[in-house]
Amino acid sequence: MTQLTLLCLPYSGASAMVYSRWRRKLPEWLKLQPVELPGRGARFGEPLHTDMRRLALQLAQEQKATLKAPYALFGHSLGALLACEMAHAFRSLGCPEPVALFASGTAAPTMRADYDQGFADPKTDAELIEQLRTLNGTSEEVLANEELMSLTLPILRADFLLCGRFTPIQRPRLKCPVHVLGGKADRATTEQLIGWSKETHGSFSVDMLAGGHFFIHEHEAKVLRVIKDQLDVHHRRHAMAATA
Repeated sequence: MTQLTLLCLPYSGASAMVYSRWRRKLPEWLKLQPVELPGRGARFGEPLHTDMRRLALQLAQEQKATLKAPYALFGHSLGALLACEMAHAFRSLGCPEPVALFASGTAAPTMRADYDQGFADPKTDAELIEQLRTLNGTSEEVLANEELMSLTLPILRADFLLCGRFTPIQRPRLKCPVHVLGGKADRATTEQLIGWSKETHGSFSVDMLAGGHFFIHEHEAKVLRVIKDQLDVHHRRHAMAATA
């Protein structure tokens, strides 16, 4: 069976393991591969990054050794920006582009002036906790756990700097399809989501789901259905080419 690899990039403050439960819910032909970032999870002892392109290149170099085409990239929030940068990094390393890029829950790279306002400077612990509270993805019990927050906040601070210090650059567009997912109650505007269309010469789509910033967990089944439906055509195409 021709397998298609789905590289998944986590959102701010998270480990790649937030995607681990997806393994049980995806078809056999779709191989889930969460990409762990330095400074968290199994890579907790490694230094955190605050430069998006440097991090994307490092991750692409690490993945290149074992990555087999075809593959797709999925990222939510910070992970969406990182996935896009990894697509460009793979291309710079001589690898084929992904068959698709899924950008979830964030403004396009060229439309972040308002979206990331105030994120270019390090935030205090209190500011970070308040930011978590506004995103409605962390319980008050967890926010009040000082030991847990002492581990989480440095990661979150670095991740916010990754986004806040990111600036778009002029370069050839990607050629792969770009599929955007947005939450109807999230803060990314329709215009900011549609702005992702500027990142590719390929096809483009937007799917709006109910829910706020963490709609990928609130409506997991629908998110996975979008991913599966969009990648099914690529899986069939590569399977036919393999048997031709």
